[in-house]
Amino acid sequence: MDGALILLVEDSETQALQLRRMFERAGLRVQRTRDAETALATLNDARPDLLVVDYRLPGMNGDELVRIVRQTGATRTLPVLMLTGDDASEVERQGLDSGANAYVPKRGGGELIVSRIRALLRQTRGRPMEDGPAPALRQPRLFLLDPVDANRDPLVERLSAEGYRIERCADPAVALAAIEADSADGILVIERERSFALSARLDACRVAQASGIALVALTDDAEPATMLAGLAAGVDDVVSRRSDGDMLLVRIRAIVRRKLARDEEAAGIARERAQAIALAQARAEADSAERLARANAELAGANALLRETQAQLVQSAKMASLGELVAGIAHEINNPLAFILAHQATVERAVAGARDADDARRATLLTKASDRLTSIRSGLTRIQELVVKLRRFSRLDDGEVSQIDIPDAIDAVLTLLAPRLGTVRVERDYGAARMLECSGALVNQVVMNIVANAADAVDPVTGEIVVATESVDGTYTIRIDDNGPGIPDDRRERVFEPFFTTKDVGSGTGLGLAIAYGVVRSHGGTIEIGRAARGGASFAIRIPEHA
Repeated sequence: MDGALILLVEDSETQALQLRRMFERAGLRVQRTRDAETALATLNDARPDLLVVDYRLPGMNGDELVRIVRQTGATRTLPVLMLTGDDASEVERQGLDSGANAYVPKRGGGELIVSRIRALLRQTRGRPMEDGPAPALRQPRLFLLDPVDANRDPLVERLSAEGYRIERCADPAVALAAIEADSADGILVIERERSFALSARLDACRVAQASGIALVALTDDAEPATMLAGLAAGVDDVVSRRSDGDMLLVRIRAIVRRKLARDEEAAGIARERAQAIALAQARAEADSAERLARANAELAGANALLRETQAQLVQSAKMASLGELVAGIAHEINNPLAFILAHQATVERAVAGARDADDARRATLLTKASDRLTSIRSGLTRIQELVVKLRRFSRLDDGEVSQIDIPDAIDAVLTLLAPRLGTVRVERDYGAARMLECSGALVNQVVMNIVANAADAVDPVTGEIVVATESVDGTYTIRIDDNGPGIPDDRRERVFEPFFTTKDVGSGTGLGLAIAYGVVRSHGGTIEIGRAARGGASFAIRIPEHA
Protein backbone atom coordinates (compact mmCIF):
# COMPACT_ATOMS: atom_id res chain seq x y z
CA MET A 1 0.00 0.00 0.00
CA ASP A 2 2.98 2.30 0.53
CA GLY A 3 3.42 4.84 -2.21
CA ALA A 4 -0.30 4.94 -3.07
CA LEU A 5 -1.47 8.28 -4.45
CA ILE A 6 -4.17 10.06 -2.46
CA LEU A 7 -6.23 12.88 -3.96
CA LEU A 8 -7.18 15.07 -0.98
CA VAL A 9 -10.10 17.49 -1.46
CA GLU A 10 -10.02 19.86 1.53
CA ASP A 11 -10.70 23.61 1.54
CA SER A 12 -9.13 24.32 4.93
CA GLU A 13 -5.42 25.10 4.55
CA THR A 14 -4.69 24.14 8.15
CA GLN A 15 -6.49 20.81 8.03
CA ALA A 16 -5.08 20.07 4.55
CA LEU A 17 -1.53 20.58 5.86
CA GLN A 18 -2.19 18.34 8.86
CA LEU A 19 -3.69 15.60 6.70
CA ARG A 20 -0.86 15.80 4.15
CA ARG A 21 1.78 15.36 6.86
CA MET A 22 -0.17 12.50 8.39
CA PHE A 23 -0.52 10.70 5.05
CA GLU A 24 3.10 11.21 4.05
CA ARG A 25 4.30 9.85 7.39
CA ALA A 26 2.24 6.73 6.57
CA GLY A 27 4.14 6.35 3.26
CA LEU A 28 1.41 7.76 1.05
CA ARG A 29 1.75 10.32 -1.71
CA VAL A 30 -0.66 13.28 -1.64
CA GLN A 31 -2.17 15.55 -4.28
CA ARG A 32 -4.48 18.24 -2.92
CA THR A 33 -7.25 20.41 -4.37
CA ARG A 34 -9.38 23.04 -2.57
CA ASP A 35 -12.77 22.32 -4.14
CA ALA A 36 -14.81 19.67 -5.95
CA GLU A 37 -14.65 21.41 -9.34
CA THR A 38 -10.84 21.35 -9.35
CA ALA A 39 -10.91 17.73 -8.16
CA LEU A 40 -13.02 16.73 -11.19
CA ALA A 41 -10.52 18.40 -13.53
CA THR A 42 -7.69 16.56 -11.76
CA LEU A 43 -9.50 13.22 -12.08
CA ASN A 44 -9.84 13.80 -15.81
CA ASP A 45 -6.06 14.05 -16.11
CA ALA A 46 -4.93 11.20 -13.83
CA ARG A 47 -6.59 8.66 -11.59
CA PRO A 48 -5.35 8.42 -7.98
CA ASP A 49 -5.46 5.26 -5.88
CA LEU A 50 -7.93 6.74 -3.41
CA LEU A 51 -10.04 9.89 -3.01
CA VAL A 52 -10.27 11.57 0.41
CA VAL A 53 -12.93 14.26 0.35
CA ASP A 54 -14.32 16.62 2.99
CA TYR A 55 -18.11 16.56 3.18
CA ARG A 56 -18.48 20.34 3.34
CA LEU A 57 -16.73 22.18 0.50
CA PRO A 58 -17.18 25.59 -1.11
CA GLY A 59 -19.55 25.31 -4.04
CA MET A 60 -20.23 21.63 -4.68
CA ASN A 61 -20.37 19.55 -1.50
CA GLY A 62 -18.42 16.31 -1.07
CA ASP A 63 -21.44 14.01 -1.47
CA GLU A 64 -22.27 15.66 -4.83
CA LEU A 65 -18.68 15.15 -5.99
CA VAL A 66 -18.86 11.46 -5.04
CA ARG A 67 -22.11 10.99 -6.96
CA ILE A 68 -20.46 12.38 -10.12
CA VAL A 69 -17.44 10.13 -9.55
CA ARG A 70 -19.71 7.08 -9.25
CA GLN A 71 -21.59 7.97 -12.45
CA THR A 72 -18.39 7.83 -14.53
CA GLY A 73 -17.17 4.42 -15.66
CA ALA A 74 -13.49 5.28 -15.31
CA THR A 75 -13.86 6.25 -11.63
CA ARG A 76 -16.84 4.13 -10.60
CA THR A 77 -14.71 1.80 -8.48
CA LEU A 78 -12.33 4.46 -7.17
CA PRO A 79 -12.17 4.07 -3.34
CA VAL A 80 -13.60 7.14 -1.58
CA LEU A 81 -13.18 8.09 2.08
CA MET A 82 -15.39 10.92 3.29
CA LEU A 83 -14.29 13.19 6.17
CA THR A 84 -16.48 15.56 8.14
CA GLY A 85 -16.39 17.57 11.32
CA ASP A 86 -20.10 16.86 11.95
CA ASP A 87 -21.23 14.18 14.36
CA ALA A 88 -24.74 13.82 13.00
CA SER A 89 -25.57 10.35 11.67
CA GLU A 90 -27.58 12.00 8.90
CA VAL A 91 -24.38 13.47 7.41
CA GLU A 92 -22.77 10.01 7.50
CA ARG A 93 -25.83 8.47 5.83
CA GLN A 94 -25.80 11.09 3.06
CA GLY A 95 -22.10 10.54 2.46
CA LEU A 96 -22.42 6.78 2.21
CA ASP A 97 -25.57 6.96 0.11
CA SER A 98 -23.77 9.17 -2.37
CA GLY A 99 -21.33 6.33 -3.02
CA ALA A 100 -18.50 6.88 -0.52
CA ASN A 101 -16.95 3.65 0.67
CA ALA A 102 -16.33 4.77 4.20
CA TYR A 103 -17.01 7.71 6.52
CA VAL A 104 -14.69 8.95 9.27
CA PRO A 105 -15.28 11.96 11.50
CA LYS A 106 -12.22 14.14 11.76
CA ARG A 107 -12.44 13.90 15.54
CA GLY A 108 -11.65 10.17 15.20
CA GLY A 109 -7.97 10.96 14.98
CA GLY A 110 -5.24 10.44 12.46
CA GLU A 111 -4.61 6.76 13.30
CA LEU A 112 -8.23 5.87 12.53
CA ILE A 113 -8.20 7.82 9.27
CA VAL A 114 -4.99 6.14 8.09
CA SER A 115 -6.34 2.71 9.09
CA ARG A 116 -9.48 3.40 7.08
CA ILE A 117 -7.39 4.38 4.07
CA ARG A 118 -5.32 1.20 4.30
CA ALA A 119 -8.47 -0.91 4.57
CA LEU A 120 -9.91 0.71 1.45
CA LEU A 121 -6.68 0.24 -0.47
CA ARG A 122 -6.65 -3.44 0.54
CA GLN A 123 -9.94 -3.90 -1.26
CA THR A 124 -8.19 -3.23 -4.59
CA ARG A 125 -5.91 -6.24 -4.18
CA GLY A 126 -8.47 -8.70 -5.62
CA ARG A 127 -8.14 -10.61 -8.82
CA PRO A 128 -6.71 -8.81 -11.87
CA MET A 129 -9.28 -6.80 -13.73
CA GLU A 130 -8.94 -8.83 -16.94
CA ASP A 131 -9.65 -12.17 -15.21
CA GLY A 132 -13.03 -13.82 -14.89
CA PRO A 133 -16.18 -13.99 -17.00
CA ALA A 134 -18.90 -11.36 -16.99
CA PRO A 135 -21.14 -11.87 -13.92
CA ALA A 136 -24.80 -12.71 -14.48
CA LEU A 137 -27.59 -10.63 -12.99
CA ARG A 138 -28.23 -12.01 -9.51
CA GLN A 139 -28.93 -11.21 -5.88
CA PRO A 140 -25.85 -10.17 -3.91
CA ARG A 141 -24.85 -13.15 -1.76
CA LEU A 142 -23.72 -12.59 1.83
CA PHE A 143 -22.57 -15.02 4.51
CA LEU A 144 -23.35 -14.21 8.14
CA LEU A 145 -20.78 -16.03 10.24
CA ASP A 146 -21.55 -16.31 13.95
CA PRO A 147 -19.75 -19.17 15.72
CA VAL A 148 -22.04 -18.75 18.76
CA ASP A 149 -25.53 -18.40 17.29
CA ALA A 150 -26.16 -17.93 13.59
CA ASN A 151 -29.93 -18.29 13.76
CA ARG A 152 -31.16 -15.38 15.83
CA ASP A 153 -29.53 -12.27 14.44
CA PRO A 154 -32.26 -9.76 13.40
CA LEU A 155 -29.85 -8.34 10.80
CA VAL A 156 -30.72 -11.28 8.53
CA GLU A 157 -34.30 -10.19 8.07
CA ARG A 158 -33.35 -6.59 7.29
CA LEU A 159 -30.70 -7.61 4.75
CA SER A 160 -33.11 -10.06 3.12
CA ALA A 161 -35.66 -7.28 2.82
CA GLU A 162 -32.94 -5.18 1.10
CA GLY A 163 -32.67 -7.88 -1.61
CA TYR A 164 -29.59 -9.67 -0.30
CA ARG A 165 -29.34 -13.44 -0.28
CA ILE A 166 -28.22 -14.29 3.26
CA GLU A 167 -26.72 -17.62 4.33
CA ARG A 168 -26.20 -18.18 8.05
CA CYS A 169 -23.30 -20.31 9.18
CA ALA A 170 -21.59 -21.11 12.48
CA ASP A 171 -18.62 -23.00 11.02
CA PRO A 172 -15.77 -20.80 9.75
CA ALA A 173 -14.91 -23.56 7.25
CA VAL A 174 -18.08 -22.66 5.31
CA ALA A 175 -16.94 -19.05 4.94
CA LEU A 176 -13.40 -20.14 4.02
CA ALA A 177 -14.81 -22.44 1.35
CA ALA A 178 -16.88 -19.55 -0.04
CA ILE A 179 -13.70 -17.44 -0.33
CA GLU A 180 -11.80 -20.25 -2.05
CA ALA A 181 -14.68 -20.85 -4.46
CA ASP A 182 -15.32 -17.11 -4.94
CA SER A 183 -19.00 -17.84 -4.36
CA ALA A 184 -19.92 -14.84 -2.19
CA ASP A 185 -19.99 -11.06 -2.43
CA GLY A 186 -19.36 -10.43 1.23
CA ILE A 187 -18.86 -12.10 4.61
CA LEU A 188 -20.28 -10.52 7.78
CA VAL A 189 -18.44 -11.80 10.85
CA ILE A 190 -19.92 -11.45 14.32
CA GLU A 191 -16.84 -10.61 16.40
CA ARG A 192 -17.34 -10.93 20.16
CA GLU A 193 -13.63 -10.90 20.95
CA ARG A 194 -11.35 -7.90 20.43
CA SER A 195 -8.60 -10.12 19.04
CA PHE A 196 -10.43 -10.36 15.68
CA ALA A 197 -8.67 -13.73 15.19
CA LEU A 198 -11.50 -15.10 13.05
CA SER A 199 -11.51 -12.04 10.80
CA ALA A 200 -7.72 -12.22 10.44
CA ARG A 201 -8.02 -15.88 9.41
CA LEU A 202 -10.61 -15.03 6.78
CA ASP A 203 -8.51 -12.13 5.46
CA ALA A 204 -5.45 -14.40 5.19
CA CYS A 205 -7.53 -16.72 3.01
CA ARG A 206 -8.62 -13.72 0.89
CA VAL A 207 -5.00 -12.74 0.37
CA ALA A 208 -3.99 -16.30 -0.57
CA GLN A 209 -6.85 -16.56 -3.08
CA ALA A 210 -6.46 -12.97 -4.38
CA SER A 211 -10.16 -12.63 -3.63
CA GLY A 212 -12.15 -9.40 -3.76
CA ILE A 213 -14.92 -10.64 -1.43
CA ALA A 214 -15.91 -7.94 1.05
CA LEU A 215 -15.19 -8.66 4.74
CA VAL A 216 -17.10 -6.75 7.45
CA ALA A 217 -16.71 -7.26 11.18
CA LEU A 218 -19.84 -6.70 13.29
CA THR A 219 -18.94 -5.77 16.88
CA ASP A 220 -20.75 -5.05 20.13
CA ASP A 221 -19.28 -1.57 20.52
CA ALA A 222 -18.17 1.38 18.39
CA GLU A 223 -15.06 2.33 20.36
CA PRO A 224 -12.16 3.67 18.25
CA ALA A 225 -9.85 1.03 19.71
CA THR A 226 -12.20 -1.72 18.53
CA MET A 227 -12.36 -0.22 15.07
CA LEU A 228 -8.56 0.07 14.86
CA ALA A 229 -8.11 -3.55 15.94
CA GLY A 230 -10.57 -4.75 13.32
CA LEU A 231 -8.99 -2.75 10.51
CA ALA A 232 -5.57 -3.98 11.56
CA ALA A 233 -6.87 -7.57 11.32
CA GLY A 234 -7.64 -6.96 7.65
CA VAL A 235 -11.39 -6.36 7.51
CA ASP A 236 -12.82 -3.76 5.14
CA ASP A 237 -15.04 -2.15 7.76
CA VAL A 238 -15.95 -2.45 11.43
CA VAL A 239 -19.60 -1.77 12.22
CA SER A 240 -21.28 -1.77 15.60
CA ARG A 241 -24.39 -3.93 15.79
CA ARG A 242 -25.75 -1.44 18.31
CA SER A 243 -25.60 1.51 15.91
CA ASP A 244 -28.60 2.89 14.13
CA GLY A 245 -30.20 0.11 12.05
CA ASP A 246 -30.41 2.22 8.93
CA MET A 247 -26.79 3.30 9.30
CA LEU A 248 -25.74 -0.31 9.68
CA LEU A 249 -27.45 -1.18 6.41
CA VAL A 250 -25.97 1.85 4.68
CA ARG A 251 -22.43 0.87 5.60
CA ILE A 252 -22.89 -2.78 4.60
CA ARG A 253 -24.52 -1.66 1.39
CA ALA A 254 -21.57 0.62 0.60
CA ILE A 255 -19.05 -2.19 1.09
CA VAL A 256 -21.01 -4.65 -1.07
CA ARG A 257 -21.69 -2.02 -3.73
CA ARG A 258 -17.96 -1.45 -3.97
CA LYS A 259 -17.34 -5.17 -4.53
CA LEU A 260 -20.09 -5.49 -7.14
CA ALA A 261 -18.79 -2.40 -8.95
CA ARG A 262 -15.36 -3.99 -9.14
CA ASP A 263 -16.90 -7.17 -10.55
CA GLU A 264 -18.68 -5.09 -13.17
CA GLU A 265 -15.49 -3.24 -14.02
CA ALA A 266 -13.55 -6.50 -14.25
CA ALA A 267 -16.20 -7.95 -16.56
CA GLY A 268 -16.09 -4.86 -18.76
CA ILE A 269 -12.31 -4.96 -19.00
CA ALA A 270 -12.47 -8.70 -19.72
CA ARG A 271 -14.94 -8.06 -22.54
CA GLU A 272 -12.78 -5.27 -23.94
CA ARG A 273 -9.73 -7.52 -23.69
CA ALA A 274 -11.56 -10.35 -25.45
CA GLN A 275 -12.70 -7.98 -28.16
CA ALA A 276 -9.16 -6.66 -28.55
CA ILE A 277 -7.79 -10.19 -28.77
CA ALA A 278 -10.47 -11.17 -31.29
CA LEU A 279 -9.72 -8.04 -33.33
CA ALA A 280 -6.00 -8.74 -33.17
CA GLN A 281 -6.59 -12.33 -34.22
CA ALA A 282 -8.82 -11.20 -37.08
CA ARG A 283 -6.20 -8.73 -38.21
CA ALA A 284 -3.49 -11.37 -37.87
CA GLU A 285 -5.57 -13.84 -39.87
CA ALA A 286 -6.22 -11.21 -42.53
CA ASP A 287 -2.53 -10.33 -42.65
CA SER A 288 -1.64 -14.02 -42.76
CA ALA A 289 -4.14 -14.62 -45.56
CA GLU A 290 -2.75 -11.64 -47.46
CA ARG A 291 0.82 -12.83 -46.97
CA LEU A 292 -0.22 -16.34 -47.99
CA ALA A 293 -1.91 -15.00 -51.11
CA ARG A 294 1.21 -13.00 -51.98
CA ALA A 295 3.40 -16.03 -51.30
CA ASN A 296 1.15 -18.22 -53.44
CA ALA A 297 1.25 -15.67 -56.25
CA GLU A 298 5.03 -15.44 -55.99
CA LEU A 299 5.26 -19.23 -55.87
CA ALA A 300 3.01 -19.56 -58.90
CA GLY A 301 5.18 -17.06 -60.75
CA ALA A 302 8.33 -18.87 -59.68
CA ASN A 303 6.84 -22.20 -60.76
CA ALA A 304 5.85 -20.76 -64.11
CA LEU A 305 9.35 -19.35 -64.57
CA LEU A 306 10.83 -22.66 -63.47
CA ARG A 307 8.69 -24.59 -65.95
CA GLU A 308 9.62 -22.17 -68.69
CA THR A 309 13.31 -22.40 -67.79
CA GLN A 310 13.07 -26.18 -67.56
CA ALA A 311 11.43 -26.34 -70.98
CA GLN A 312 14.17 -24.13 -72.39
CA LEU A 313 16.87 -26.28 -70.81
CA VAL A 314 15.26 -29.47 -72.07
CA GLN A 315 14.98 -27.96 -75.52
CA SER A 316 18.60 -26.85 -75.32
CA ALA A 317 19.63 -30.37 -74.33
CA LYS A 318 17.59 -31.78 -77.19
CA MET A 319 19.18 -29.35 -79.62
CA ALA A 320 22.63 -30.25 -78.34
CA SER A 321 21.87 -33.93 -78.84
CA LEU A 322 20.37 -33.14 -82.22
CA GLY A 323 23.55 -31.29 -83.18
CA GLU A 324 25.64 -34.32 -82.32
CA LEU A 325 23.16 -36.54 -84.16
CA VAL A 326 23.18 -34.37 -87.26
CA ALA A 327 26.98 -34.34 -87.26
CA GLY A 328 26.98 -38.14 -87.02
CA ILE A 329 24.41 -38.50 -89.79
CA ALA A 330 26.36 -36.12 -92.01
CA HIS A 331 29.43 -38.26 -91.40
CA GLU A 332 27.51 -41.43 -92.18
CA ILE A 333 26.10 -39.98 -95.39
CA ASN A 334 29.35 -38.28 -96.40
CA ASN A 335 31.35 -41.54 -96.49
CA PRO A 336 29.18 -43.39 -99.03
CA LEU A 337 28.54 -40.15 -100.90
CA ALA A 338 32.27 -39.54 -101.33
CA PHE A 339 32.64 -43.13 -102.43
CA ILE A 340 29.82 -42.68 -104.95
CA LEU A 341 31.29 -39.49 -106.33
CA ALA A 342 34.72 -41.10 -106.71
CA HIS A 343 33.33 -44.15 -108.50
CA GLN A 344 31.06 -41.97 -110.64
CA ALA A 345 34.15 -40.33 -112.12
CA THR A 346 35.69 -43.75 -112.75
CA VAL A 347 32.55 -44.93 -114.53
CA GLU A 348 32.45 -41.78 -116.68
CA ARG A 349 36.08 -42.34 -117.76
CA ALA A 350 35.48 -46.03 -118.48
CA VAL A 351 32.42 -45.31 -120.60
CA ALA A 352 34.24 -42.54 -122.50
CA GLY A 353 37.22 -44.80 -123.19
CA ALA A 354 35.10 -47.70 -124.28
CA ARG A 355 33.74 -45.72 -127.25
CA ASP A 356 37.08 -45.74 -129.13
CA ALA A 357 38.67 -48.90 -127.70
CA ASP A 358 38.94 -52.26 -129.34
CA ASP A 359 36.75 -55.07 -128.23
CA ALA A 360 39.08 -56.47 -125.63
CA ARG A 361 39.80 -53.07 -124.13
CA ARG A 362 36.12 -52.13 -124.27
CA ALA A 363 35.15 -55.30 -122.38
CA THR A 364 37.66 -54.56 -119.67
CA LEU A 365 36.46 -50.97 -119.26
CA LEU A 366 32.78 -51.93 -119.17
CA THR A 367 33.48 -54.64 -116.60
CA LYS A 368 35.26 -52.04 -114.45
CA ALA A 369 32.37 -49.60 -114.89
CA SER A 370 29.89 -52.30 -113.92
CA ASP A 371 31.83 -53.07 -110.74
CA ARG A 372 31.90 -49.39 -109.83
CA LEU A 373 28.15 -49.08 -110.44
CA THR A 374 27.60 -51.99 -108.10
CA SER A 375 29.62 -50.19 -105.44
CA ILE A 376 27.67 -46.99 -106.14
CA ARG A 377 24.43 -48.91 -105.66
CA SER A 378 25.72 -50.22 -102.33
CA GLY A 379 26.56 -46.68 -101.19
CA LEU A 380 23.13 -45.37 -102.26
CA THR A 381 21.47 -48.26 -100.42
CA ARG A 382 23.39 -47.26 -97.30
CA ILE A 383 22.22 -43.68 -97.66
CA GLN A 384 18.66 -44.89 -98.23
CA GLU A 385 18.79 -46.95 -95.03
CA LEU A 386 20.01 -43.93 -93.09
CA VAL A 387 17.20 -41.81 -94.50
CA VAL A 388 14.60 -44.44 -93.63
CA LYS A 389 15.88 -44.78 -90.08
CA LEU A 390 16.09 -41.03 -89.72
CA ARG A 391 12.48 -40.69 -90.84
CA ARG A 392 11.50 -43.45 -88.40
CA PHE A 393 13.40 -41.69 -85.61
CA SER A 394 11.72 -38.36 -86.40
CA ARG A 395 8.28 -39.97 -86.23
CA LEU A 396 9.11 -41.21 -82.71
CA ASP A 397 9.57 -37.63 -81.48
CA ASP A 398 5.90 -36.59 -81.55
CA GLY A 399 5.40 -37.63 -77.89
CA GLU A 400 2.11 -39.42 -78.55
CA VAL A 401 1.48 -42.87 -77.12
CA SER A 402 1.15 -45.54 -79.78
CA GLN A 403 2.24 -49.07 -80.61
CA ILE A 404 6.01 -48.86 -81.11
CA ASP A 405 8.20 -51.56 -82.63
CA ILE A 406 10.89 -51.48 -79.95
CA PRO A 407 13.63 -53.55 -81.71
CA ASP A 408 13.18 -51.55 -84.91
CA ALA A 409 13.27 -48.26 -82.99
CA ILE A 410 16.39 -49.30 -81.03
CA ASP A 411 18.11 -50.35 -84.29
CA ALA A 412 17.37 -46.89 -85.72
CA VAL A 413 18.92 -45.26 -82.65
CA LEU A 414 22.02 -47.48 -82.85
CA THR A 415 22.40 -46.66 -86.53
CA LEU A 416 22.23 -42.94 -85.87
CA LEU A 417 24.73 -43.32 -83.02
CA ALA A 418 27.16 -45.32 -85.16
CA PRO A 419 29.67 -42.44 -85.51
CA ARG A 420 29.71 -42.01 -81.72
CA LEU A 421 29.98 -45.74 -81.11
CA GLY A 422 32.89 -46.12 -83.52
CA THR A 423 34.43 -49.55 -83.03
CA VAL A 424 32.49 -50.29 -79.83
CA ARG A 425 30.80 -53.68 -80.21
CA VAL A 426 27.03 -53.61 -79.67
CA GLU A 427 25.11 -56.82 -78.94
CA ARG A 428 21.33 -57.04 -79.34
CA ASP A 429 19.15 -59.49 -77.44
CA TYR A 430 15.48 -58.81 -78.06
CA GLY A 431 13.68 -61.36 -75.92
CA ALA A 432 10.43 -59.42 -75.36
CA ALA A 433 7.58 -58.85 -77.78
CA ARG A 434 8.32 -56.38 -80.54
CA MET A 435 5.39 -54.07 -79.89
CA LEU A 436 4.96 -51.86 -76.80
CA GLU A 437 2.38 -49.15 -76.19
CA CYS A 438 4.46 -46.11 -75.31
CA SER A 439 5.67 -42.77 -76.62
CA GLY A 440 8.55 -42.58 -79.08
CA ALA A 441 10.50 -40.53 -76.55
CA LEU A 442 11.03 -43.73 -74.56
CA VAL A 443 13.44 -44.86 -77.26
CA ASN A 444 14.76 -41.77 -78.98
CA GLN A 445 15.46 -39.93 -75.69
CA VAL A 446 15.84 -42.54 -72.96
CA VAL A 447 17.59 -45.36 -74.84
CA MET A 448 19.60 -42.93 -76.98
CA ASN A 449 20.88 -41.00 -73.89
CA ILE A 450 21.87 -44.17 -72.02
CA VAL A 451 23.57 -45.77 -75.04
CA ALA A 452 25.37 -42.51 -75.86
CA ASN A 453 26.61 -42.25 -72.24
CA ALA A 454 27.75 -45.88 -72.40
CA ALA A 455 29.63 -45.17 -75.62
CA ASP A 456 31.45 -42.32 -73.89
CA ALA A 457 32.23 -44.48 -70.81
CA VAL A 458 33.67 -47.63 -72.42
CA ASP A 459 37.07 -48.07 -74.00
CA PRO A 460 36.87 -47.12 -77.72
CA VAL A 461 38.72 -50.32 -78.73
CA THR A 462 37.57 -52.99 -76.27
CA GLY A 463 34.23 -51.46 -75.35
CA GLU A 464 31.10 -53.60 -75.39
CA ILE A 465 27.43 -52.61 -74.99
CA VAL A 466 24.51 -55.02 -74.68
CA VAL A 467 20.94 -53.88 -75.41
CA ALA A 468 18.32 -56.43 -74.38
CA THR A 469 14.57 -56.58 -73.86
CA GLU A 470 12.45 -58.93 -71.76
CA SER A 471 8.86 -59.11 -70.56
CA VAL A 472 8.00 -60.57 -67.14
CA ASP A 473 4.67 -60.34 -65.25
CA GLY A 474 3.30 -57.46 -67.30
CA THR A 475 6.48 -55.38 -67.11
CA TYR A 476 8.46 -54.58 -70.26
CA THR A 477 12.18 -54.15 -69.51
CA ILE A 478 14.84 -52.59 -71.70
CA ARG A 479 18.28 -53.32 -70.24
CA ILE A 480 21.48 -51.57 -71.35
CA ASP A 481 24.77 -52.95 -69.97
CA ASP A 482 28.35 -51.95 -70.71
CA ASN A 483 31.85 -52.99 -69.67
CA GLY A 484 32.96 -49.53 -68.64
CA PRO A 485 34.01 -48.36 -65.16
CA GLY A 486 30.42 -48.31 -63.89
CA ILE A 487 28.77 -45.73 -61.59
CA PRO A 488 29.89 -45.55 -57.93
CA ASP A 489 27.19 -46.42 -55.39
CA ASP A 490 27.29 -42.94 -53.80
CA ARG A 491 26.48 -41.31 -57.15
CA ARG A 492 23.68 -43.58 -58.35
CA GLU A 493 21.00 -41.60 -56.53
CA ARG A 494 22.20 -38.34 -58.07
CA VAL A 495 22.69 -39.22 -61.73
CA PHE A 496 19.06 -38.31 -62.47
CA GLU A 497 19.36 -34.86 -60.86
CA PRO A 498 19.38 -31.96 -63.33
CA PHE A 499 22.88 -30.65 -64.12
CA PHE A 500 24.63 -33.53 -62.31
CA THR A 501 27.20 -35.24 -64.52
CA THR A 502 30.12 -37.61 -64.03
CA LYS A 503 31.80 -36.32 -67.18
CA ASP A 504 34.51 -33.71 -67.36
CA VAL A 505 33.48 -30.04 -67.19
CA GLY A 506 32.16 -28.94 -70.58
CA SER A 507 31.60 -32.51 -71.76
CA GLY A 508 27.94 -32.79 -70.79
CA THR A 509 24.91 -30.73 -69.82
CA GLY A 510 23.80 -33.01 -66.97
CA LEU A 511 20.26 -32.98 -68.38
CA GLY A 512 20.18 -36.13 -70.51
CA LEU A 513 19.39 -38.62 -67.74
CA ALA A 514 17.14 -36.10 -65.97
CA ILE A 515 15.04 -35.89 -69.14
CA ALA A 516 15.13 -39.68 -69.47
CA TYR A 517 13.96 -40.07 -65.87
CA GLY A 518 11.01 -37.75 -66.49
CA VAL A 519 10.00 -39.68 -69.64
CA VAL A 520 10.08 -43.02 -67.82
CA ARG A 521 8.09 -41.61 -64.87
CA SER A 522 5.47 -40.28 -67.28
CA HIS A 523 4.94 -43.91 -68.37
CA GLY A 524 4.51 -45.01 -64.75
CA GLY A 525 7.84 -46.80 -64.96
CA THR A 526 11.21 -46.80 -63.21
CA ILE A 527 14.91 -46.74 -64.04
CA GLU A 528 17.18 -48.90 -61.91
CA ILE A 529 20.96 -48.61 -61.88
CA GLY A 530 23.17 -51.53 -60.99
CA ARG A 531 26.42 -53.24 -61.94
CA ALA A 532 26.52 -55.20 -65.18
CA ALA A 533 27.89 -58.73 -65.48
CA ARG A 534 30.82 -57.29 -67.46
CA GLY A 535 31.63 -54.95 -64.57
CA GLY A 536 30.22 -51.72 -65.98
CA ALA A 537 26.96 -49.89 -65.52
CA SER A 538 23.58 -51.55 -65.97
CA PHE A 539 20.42 -49.52 -66.64
CA ALA A 540 17.07 -51.34 -66.39
CA ILE A 541 14.13 -49.39 -67.85
CA ARG A 542 10.89 -50.97 -66.61
CA ILE A 543 7.57 -49.96 -68.21
CA PRO A 544 4.11 -51.40 -67.38
CA GLU A 545 2.65 -53.18 -70.41
CA HIS A 546 -0.81 -52.06 -71.54
CA ALA A 547 -3.32 -54.36 -73.17
